[in-house]
Amino acid sequence: MDTRNVTADPWSVDGDGTVGTALNACLHAAVSAPSVFNTQPWLFRAGHSYVDLYADPGRRLSTVDFEGRELTISLGAALLNLRVAVLHHHRIPLTQLLPDPRRVDLVARVTLGPPTEPDPTVVALAEAIPRRHTNRRPFTDIPIPPEVLDELVAAARIEGGTASVLDDTARRQVLGVVRSAEVRLRTDPAYREELTRWTSGDVERDDGITRTEFGPWDIVETLPLRDFGVTRRTEPRRTARFEPDPTLIVLSTNGDGPREWLRAGQALERMLLTATVRGLASTPMTQPLEIPPLRALLTPGDGTVPQVILRIGYGPASPVSARRPVSDVLIPD
Repeated sequence: MDTRNVTADPWSVDGDGTVGTALNACLHAAVSAPSVFNTQPWLFRAGHSYVDLYADPGRRLSTVDFEGRELTISLGAALLNLRVAVLHHHRIPLTQLLPDPRRVDLVARVTLGPPTEPDPTVVALAEAIPRRHTNRRPFTDIPIPPEVLDELVAAARIEGGTASVLDDTARRQVLGVVRSAEVRLRTDPAYREELTRWTSGDVERDDGITRTEFGPWDIVETLPLRDFGVTRRTEPRRTARFEPDPTLIVLSTNGDGPREWLRAGQALERMLLTATVRGLASTPMTQPLEIPPLRALLTPGDGTVPQVILRIGYGPASPVSARRPVSDVLIPD
């Protein structure tokens, strides 16, 4: 916890930037959320009994996320963490999405509601926040119990999302589209430039993807994970064989706009935290959702729209991505 400036009131921010202990802990939880390329595209303003969540448009990926969809999903994930943390600190989070139509960068307001006692699910999810992280290592072939998969589906439903566990046929089809997307992106100069900007060999960097987090290269490219090291071939990297039949989940929403993207982010993070509680690792495989014609191939035509493709399974320990300090993302009031 950042203890440089801590005020006596656990939920306040003083004029000099002094942050209360409860608020500081909740903001730390929020910034622990996953984000596309670990861009961490969020800003926060804390007032009397509320926290506003803003988009940081300067951190949008102009090539792979030209609409800001993945940026908004990332913000939704941070919002879910903030809500869970507030509950864990014995307050009910009253949440408004897109509370001011005049401020497109203001995506949510969380008002501190009445005192409450967190239930065991909230406690488990809150304790999973610092342990959740993307795992780009090979997973084992141990099957995931059906009841655990049902839990993940239910977690998405709570937040307004629809999670579909793919059967063998659907998995092969989706992997084929992901593979096509990865090949297409690798040959795009703008994508390669963007990837280079957000990857680094500097392990002291507090955003982006560093070399230790690239994960090994799939020597036979069975599993088309995003290759973060594709523009850094001269840097050391080991090879590995990945599981040929990964468990894949597609997270969808009814509709496809900023409000749905925020709901998708919250559904995604509740799924990821639930997976962490159950000892599962996860990796997003969203390359085809960044290419409109390929995303259209994965859209079933029933009103639902795919927002995230997620690989889950039992995997080894993997590095945790760096995070910017709360002081860097807190807007002075």
